[in-house]
Amino acid sequence: MTGDIDTRLFRDPPTLRGVDIVLEPLGENHFDDVWQSLQDPESVRMTHTHAAFRPERVRAHLQEIRPRPDRADWAITAADGGAYLGEVVLNELDVDNRSVSFRIALAGPHVFGQGYGTRATRLALDFAFGTVGLHRVSLDVVSYNPRARRVYEKCGFVTEGVLRDAVRWGGEWHDSVVMAVLSTDPRP
Repeated sequence: MTGDIDTRLFRDPPTLRGVDIVLEPLGENHFDDVWQSLQDPESVRMTHTHAAFRPERVRAHLQEIRPRPDRADWAITAADGGAYLGEVVLNELDVDNRSVSFRIALAGPHVFGQGYGTRATRLALDFAFGTVGLHRVSLDVVSYNPRARRVYEKCGFVTEGVLRDAVRWGGEWHDSVVMAVLSTDPRP
């Protein structure tokens, strides 16, 4: 416990349940699904990930993320059978400023456009604000990903600024949009 934020909630994040999705702590048991999603070019482009992934490094990452006091990682799974839909992460916890960064990656085009990202984002925000007691959740989204930006806006994120030409992808420069939601902001 640090201040009035219980960092144990990040070391051992609880399972979060929605109507049709479950956020379960991400771990090595999700390796096959995570590895498969990292092979999808569209998912990689939308998260502007330049890393060349190796199976042993991905497996090591999945082992290392718990128990870390500065991040909570979940697998997004279907409530009716546990199919892997993606992952959602609260990371870079700043206890003194009661803030955290947000990241989400869906498993691929077969799950895009079905509302999973919106519902997973809302569950993560409920955890951050309601359970943990944080004040601010922030993210950045590349300008060529308007679908994600719409999801974030639906969940209450507000644009705070633009990092011009911050992402180079496909031989072109793209802006990165900085967004955040505060515990005091209205959340639809």
